[in-house]
Amino acid sequence: MRLAHLRARHKRRSRPPTTTRVDAALPVAPNRLGRDFTATAPDCKWLCDITYVPTDEGWLYLAVVMDVFSRRIVGWHLDDTLDTSLALNALHLALGRRQPSAGLLHHSDRGCQYASADYQAVLTAHHVVVSMSRTGNCYDNAAMESFFATLKCELIHHAHYHTRDEARHSIVAYIEGFYNATRRHSALGYLCPLEFERQAAGAS
Repeated sequence: MRLAHLRARHKRRSRPPTTTRVDAALPVAPNRLGRDFTATAPDCKWLCDITYVPTDEGWLYLAVVMDVFSRRIVGWHLDDTLDTSLALNALHLALGRRQPSAGLLHHSDRGCQYASADYQAVLTAHHVVVSMSRTGNCYDNAAMESFFATLKCELIHHAHYHTRDEARHSIVAYIEGFYNATRRHSALGYLCPLEFERQAAGAS
């Protein structure tokens, strides 16, 4: 690393807002994923979650959809509210891009955004199988937690965003221009998600 003029980035501490808001009146699904973060093909298993980004204008929230097979971020949306629309817009982007077959497993926490009638109706319409983490158990969605930790360690904790728009452009560039297209993953044989998918498609 010294010869290549590289240095490790370390995360800094922050006081996070609450992004998981559980509504006891909404139905929940069992944990069908069972911490099995492997897949034999694209669009068999998706992980979904929401995190926060500090800016001088206030919090910016990021909803993400990850394909377990390649660790590729296939859907995302950024907004200044935690409404169901935040998660829904990320889901719509993923569905439009990937056009998954019936039987896709969708795993999230039990937050009201994911348990809401509007969100569940979209999943039902696309014949998606629903899975949810147990309450307060971050390990049930460990691969997504790992992505958020990487995003914050490599980008957010080393940036000062004056506006939400500044943060939005920075995060989108990281996801699409670096994480998906360039960053190597040990779980993928040190390939980036896009290259891993290309090689898998060529071998099939």
